[in-house]
Amino acid sequence: MKARIRAVGGRSLRSTSASGTPRSSRQSLRDTAYEAIKRRIMTCAFRPGESINEVQVASLIGVGRTPVHQALDRLMLEDMVEVIPRKGVIVKPVSLHDVMQMVEVRLINETYCARLAAERAEDKHISEMQQIFADAQKAISAQNVRELMLLDGRFHHAFASAARNDELVKILRILNERALRFWFISFTTPDHHESFQRQHGAILDAIRRRDSGAAEDAVRTHIEAFRASVARHL
Repeated sequence: MKARIRAVGGRSLRSTSASGTPRSSRQSLRDTAYEAIKRRIMTCAFRPGESINEVQVASLIGVGRTPVHQALDRLMLEDMVEVIPRKGVIVKPVSLHDVMQMVEVRLINETYCARLAAERAEDKHISEMQQIFADAQKAISAQNVRELMLLDGRFHHAFASAARNDELVKILRILNERALRFWFISFTTPDHHESFQRQHGAILDAIRRRDSGAAEDAVRTHIEAFRASVARHL
């Protein structure tokens, strides 16, 4: 599967397939399928342990089977789906062991990212975080859990981007997208939402003040709160 993905990605985007389909169009369809399937996994529309039928998914999201297959290859590399003998592709089940390992990696990488963000953030990064924080407050008032989950992902991506390290952004994007599933499993009460919003506020405030130590501590507190909440529900 990996070799096939590299082969597709390695060809010129200006070339065409045997059927005459431009490579750029094929890549666009693959990306569309990837985002659509990933979004359904993160929001638990595709539940942990659920089988994924390529034909049915292709019909659901309105693309061909090939882009769906390529998207699932990518999601398998990101550990969001897996192949089970005699079952095919399934959404990776939720495992407390896996979550705790993910938390350990986040504690190393995301706290360091927060330190860099406090040192390197530009005004545009801080403005983006402030807007996301304000939008999240509105989502809490409206009790819109799905919107709040998406804003949580955007907030983490925004402060990762503020560190201005592309490799770190890639690592944290995958970790945080895997973590977002727990919004629909564990984080369903208003006190969870308000608590995490306060923690985001502390991260934003520390980065805005250029206090790298406080930013690192705020992120560590946030991740530890995530770990404690998940442990109570799994």
